[in-house]
Amino acid sequence: MFDTAFNDHKKRPGSREMTAMLAGLMALNAFAIDAMIPALPDIGRSLNVAQENDRQLVVIAYFIGFASTQLFWGPLADRFGRKPILAAGIILYGVFATLCAFAGSFPLLIAGRVAMGASAAVTRVLVVAMVRDLFEAEAMARVMSLVFMVFMLVPVLAPNIGQAILLVASWRAIFLVLAAYALTMLTWTSLRLPETLHPEYRRSLKFGDMARAIGQTVRERQSRGYTLALTVTFSALIAYISSIQQIIFDVFKTPHLIGLVFAAIAAPMALASWFNSRIVERFGLRRVGHTASLCLAIVTIAHATLALSGGETLGSFIVLQGLTMACFSLTSSNLGTLAMEHMAPIAGTASSVQGVTGTLGAAILGFLIGRSFDGTATPFIVGTAICTSLGFLLIVLTEPKRLFAPIEADPDEQEAARESTALPEDLC
Repeated sequence: MFDTAFNDHKKRPGSREMTAMLAGLMALNAFAIDAMIPALPDIGRSLNVAQENDRQLVVIAYFIGFASTQLFWGPLADRFGRKPILAAGIILYGVFATLCAFAGSFPLLIAGRVAMGASAAVTRVLVVAMVRDLFEAEAMARVMSLVFMVFMLVPVLAPNIGQAILLVASWRAIFLVLAAYALTMLTWTSLRLPETLHPEYRRSLKFGDMARAIGQTVRERQSRGYTLALTVTFSALIAYISSIQQIIFDVFKTPHLIGLVFAAIAAPMALASWFNSRIVERFGLRRVGHTASLCLAIVTIAHATLALSGGETLGSFIVLQGLTMACFSLTSSNLGTLAMEHMAPIAGTASSVQGVTGTLGAAILGFLIGRSFDGTATPFIVGTAICTSLGFLLIVLTEPKRLFAPIEADPDEQEAARESTALPEDLC
């Protein structure tokens, strides 16, 4: 499938380059979010933000924008192809990042962040759609895991890059670096990324056709159930990103360690994504994804119990939050694949519907958890436990008879699936 999707042999990237390119596109979002975290106090002082909790809007506004346009990008990509729509979104991202760099007020900065997120939503929609264009089932999960492995390394680096920029320039320079990164990705994808949309899957922009595709995405039980499970699970990640600066600065009184703490918590996510790529084709999406979701709920409940008992320390926070992030990585990669499993003919639109539901819902829940910060990490930790437990419950309700199910196809079918999704030798 990978081979037939690309028509121009000369421009085809190898598997490693393709993975790196897709991860780089996804990382546009991670850098835009995580590089801001060390700069939040400086932004607040520079733009006269009186309430500390209001600084979280710099992060939340991006997620709101990110959710707002996914239904716009998906149908366009299903009609005109992935590549031109991707380029348009990246260009807008760079323009709005530049505007944020010169924002003279906090409301203007927040508006710019919403616009940045709205532009960057194209990467979330199209990376998922492009992987779905090329791969099936466990093979799709394997490739997504490799993409996320690289993508998850960004949270290890981004806060430290943000801090390094702040040592030599103001917070505004961070946005200029983001604009430069967007230009780099635009150039790379323009030169090397082929069109992955199958000609027979091109769809019109007629309202009826789009409505039917949206309706199909919402009605299909597996798509709907796993999207909702991902929504509440993802809200815990947004709450973490929104709250971590205040937790490190105000709760544990170690502002100088924020880059190190963030890296220590984020690194297990990358390792878990790599581990998932090694095991998912052996044990199956459901067995790995469902087990990871259950473990995620157990770890966060244990963390909440410790926090409520008053025994939380910086060390325990790092260890338990790192385990949480590792379980989250295993959960999100596989549940996202399961949500898209039956959506191949409408991959762009389906990715949009699932993305806007997951991002907007998670942003609202994550913001509510973040706003409950009271000088301790307890509201965040308890909120995380509630969300992850609800996520596992939604999985149970979605597929109660296939909970922890192994790969169900017979060996001949598995071999045929591997052959249909294997990279040709010249791409390995």
